[in-house]
Amino acid sequence: MSDVTTRRLAPLRQSATTLMPGIVVTMLVATTAQFLAEHYGTPAMLLALLLGIAVSFLGEEGKTVPGVAFSARSLLRLGVALLGVRISADLILDLGPHLIGLVVFGVVATIGFGLAVGRLFGRRWRFAFLTAGSVAICGASAAIAISAILPRDARSEQNLIFTVMGVTVLSTMAMILYPILVDAAGLDPRQAGVFLGGTIHDVAQVVGAGYTLSEETGDTATLVKLIRVSMLAPVVLVASLLIRSFAAAPQDGIAPPLLPGFVLGFLVLAALNSAHLIPEQIATLLSECSRWLLLSAIAAVGMKTNLRQVLEVGGSAIGLLVAETVFIAALILAGIRLIG
Repeated sequence: MSDVTTRRLAPLRQSATTLMPGIVVTMLVATTAQFLAEHYGTPAMLLALLLGIAVSFLGEEGKTVPGVAFSARSLLRLGVALLGVRISADLILDLGPHLIGLVVFGVVATIGFGLAVGRLFGRRWRFAFLTAGSVAICGASAAIAISAILPRDARSEQNLIFTVMGVTVLSTMAMILYPILVDAAGLDPRQAGVFLGGTIHDVAQVVGAGYTLSEETGDTATLVKLIRVSMLAPVVLVASLLIRSFAAAPQDGIAPPLLPGFVLGFLVLAALNSAHLIPEQIATLLSECSRWLLLSAIAAVGMKTNLRQVLEVGGSAIGLLVAETVFIAALILAGIRLIG
């Protein structure tokens, strides 16, 4: 290896040496969370967050700090980008125009509802959009993506942690309660799948609730959920344009990006998958990588968390999150009844 190449690689090696301890720790926490989730039936994302909080000292001091910060930022965005391999036009079109319209309307209406009632709960538009977007689209993953485009302030990280924790807990409760509601409402398997996929926040809980009832319900619920996930990129793009045009300048003077690179990656992968240019085995591998990256990133976010500050978010924030959850459930159920 020449001296020139060695000099060029030196900064990369130095960065890897600096970041590796923290990255390894976040992956160990993620692996532990996954192991516990498989054995005790608890959502892995929630366990990763709680375990991360339990070892938050690793994000505050020592050699692990740079790697933890890198995982909470860069690994997290890469995980969201790789979610694009789950999306294809064929899957979406199979559902039919009426149900697609209902799901899309549910996403837009829930975000609008959150922004409209946010002030009634004493919350500003940033927090209202963050929570409503995570409820409307895909839970923790949406919260991560939306947080990246919001102007940052002193409470940005605190609000993200609260939202991730809140939507994960609500998703788990919905996974248990919504199948009971489906039976009580007398929905057929396809309608039940539309309701579960159109209302539960996180993908894993949608799958769990859907296949608890039947294979047809599970397949439909997963498909509907993926349509909601596909709304992530357009929502982030439109929000970025509006924020840059109308929002006050951020405290640090740095405007959020018009279209973050990870959202562009999401779109590219979704387009390639829709064109059948990604082999099924590769798509499955990338989807699994996305899950592990997000799990590691959420563990890192937990390590950077001051739990006392998160709890200071207050009861009104919980009330807003619950109100948004109830709104989308009522809206989708009413839409199913209307469409028939």
